Amino acid sequence: MRSAAPGRHMAGLAIAALAVASGLAGCSSSDEPGDSTGAGAQASGSQAAGGGTYTIWDPYPQHDKSSDWVKLLETCGTQAGVTVERTAYDTTDLTNKTLLAAQQGNAPDVLIVDNPVVSTLAEAGVLTSTEENKLDTSTIAPNLLAAGQSGGKTYGVPIGANTLALYYNKGVLKKAGVDIGSVKDWASLTAALEKVKAAGKKGITFSAIGTEEGSFQFLPWFWGSGAQLTKLDSPEGVSAVALWTDWLKKGYAPNSVINNTQTTSWQEFAGGDFAFAENGTWQLANAEKAGFEYGIIPVPSKDGGTAPAPTGGEFVSIPVQQDTARYAVSQKLVACLTSTDNSLSTTTTLSYIAPTEEVQAKQVEQNAGLKVWVDAVKAAKGRTSDDLGTKYPKISEPMWNAVQAALSGSKSPQQAMADAQTAAASATQ
Repeated sequence: MRSAAPGRHMAGLAIAALAVASGLAGCSSSDEPGDSTGAGAQASGSQAAGGGTYTIWDPYPQHDKSSDWVKLLETCGTQAGVTVERTAYDTTDLTNKTLLAAQQGNAPDVLIVDNPVVSTLAEAGVLTSTEENKLDTSTIAPNLLAAGQSGGKTYGVPIGANTLALYYNKGVLKKAGVDIGSVKDWASLTAALEKVKAAGKKGITFSAIGTEEGSFQFLPWFWGSGAQLTKLDSPEGVSAVALWTDWLKKGYAPNSVINNTQTTSWQEFAGGDFAFAENGTWQLANAEKAGFEYGIIPVPSKDGGTAPAPTGGEFVSIPVQQDTARYAVSQKLVACLTSTDNSLSTTTTLSYIAPTEEVQAKQVEQNAGLKVWVDAVKAAKGRTSDDLGTKYPKISEPMWNAVQAALSGSKSPQQAMADAQTAAASATQ
């Protein structure tokens, strides 16, 4: 539950926040150093009651002061009659600095944060709920909004979403005699991989690294089996690990997946020898540069249909302020950033799928190739959904450890997931 004043209950939840922030996947924040516009500024310098400057913190250091993103922030400030002071941090640093600022009573007026962190900050008493700040979420897709909910309350508005799907190399599949239309479930996908290997090419690459990236990439298969995160060792959950393990044993996927990040996995696919790669919306620009014809299909569920993939992307939230009179302007800033009029340009700039059906339709109208991503986002779900909240990272780590153990051969899929369930149950008591 959110406390009435900033800083209360913070100490006990800071470690959880750091755990969530340590390996977030599927967000747009760049790993490369960038221009943190206004990075030297202290929030306390602009928090005076009735001041004309409002602070916005975001995880987009790759977008400097000349970018369309920063220009939009400044425009929203002008429309609200205030000056916007923007500071950009990488995702992990942003979470840590937000916690520290909240403890000191100097939180920014508007915070844009990776969606798995929202429940942690909310439970730590850092964020106001939409019930308090009056943000309108009526047009937001419920499955996307769920990533920012905790304890029955909503703590922000998604600025956009990305997720995972399967890229495929048309030339490799043609050589192997595979009709992509036949790939509809796990059995038909595995059959396609068998044909590709027989034709002398490579099957599928993905990221199974022992971090949140590994969990992020495993979740479509885990959820696509019908499994739930509260029961890792269910027969369904074990079948998902067994699928990946069998692919490695049969040579349909390379052993490198154990250490692959989503970036190195993409680099393998871009080499031109792989038939499939599991990766995200953020690779579209790189796909265009790959030098071969490609296509995209949703990750298939075990028995057919689109598997629920995890959502990446950020929420725009309003942190708790000692001076509650500031909320009215903060609400105007958030409403501007997430409005239908601005959402199309914002999601295009950040390589996201919009959180509303109206803007999603406009995206597909402009680029028909985005339809598969819109469909994937519609089927996606937040990692902290199902009211898991701060329990999610305590489940995710045992899960990625189980996948690592099974793929390396140190444990059977059944034993790996049984051990993971024991660890997760103990951690979430």
